[in-house]
Amino acid sequence: MQKFFSNKKLIILMILIIVTFGLLAVTVNIRDKKSTPPVVQQIGNDVVSVVGGVFAYPTNAVKNATSEFSDLYNTYTENKRLKSRIGELAQNQAKLEVVQEENKKLKQELKLNSTLTDYSTVNASVLSRSPSSWQSYLTINRGQTSGIKKNMPVMSGKGLIGRIIEVDKVSSKVELISTDNELNDKFAAEILGNNKNITGVVSRYDSDTGDLVMENVTSTKNIKKGQSVITSGLGGLTPRGLYIGKVYGIKKDNYGMTNSVYITPAAELRNFTVVTVIKSSVSGEK
Repeated sequence: MQKFFSNKKLIILMILIIVTFGLLAVTVNIRDKKSTPPVVQQIGNDVVSVVGGVFAYPTNAVKNATSEFSDLYNTYTENKRLKSRIGELAQNQAKLEVVQEENKKLKQELKLNSTLTDYSTVNASVLSRSPSSWQSYLTINRGQTSGIKKNMPVMSGKGLIGRIIEVDKVSSKVELISTDNELNDKFAAEILGNNKNITGVVSRYDSDTGDLVMENVTSTKNIKKGQSVITSGLGGLTPRGLYIGKVYGIKKDNYGMTNSVYITPAAELRNFTVVTVIKSSVSGEK
């Protein structure tokens, strides 16, 4: 039964096709005959138009769908290209910011070097800095081949940051002034005053305030906030005159017995990529 209806549809389609072509032939044949009744010609033209429209609809639909798909694909491709371009611009912006930051730090080092006229210096880049010992140690890309030796002081930006504790052929390890190792990396220092300089030892770092702590101070009289603190050279390892920072304030210890001077470090101890190693006094070189 189902096969019969299927055959019936096919027969109807064939009849429509035959009628259409027949009408086309009749229309062409009678088009130029003036005796042909206009009504018959109009009916033929209408039937041809309707049947032609039925067959043209799927073709036009496919054509429109193809055009829309092409436009959609072109839009997708353009969008993908623009996103890629945005990514490239962002990367270039990041590179520019890094270069600008490095340039700024190098300018700071050059300004620092211009003040260290009594010393021979070597600039170096930070190779590594472990997160677990971020405030204690770092490794630089200068070693024995650059004349680096153990106990040489290291500066960055405007101030002292530590000293060399290990030296290899092409790299060295620096112990920072902000280390939590209270047994090492102490610096003999002095506070520059109007009449008499006050000496002491920069012995620890207060991680809560970000200040260096100067202890064993000879006197706290006349110490004022903002006074400059430099290395005194009394320890024998570090030359005199290296800038450490400025006095922030005076606090007593937990027992209220002794006074400690808190110093705001001149160098940014949490973030730097370029350092300067102080090799020796120029007058002492041979």
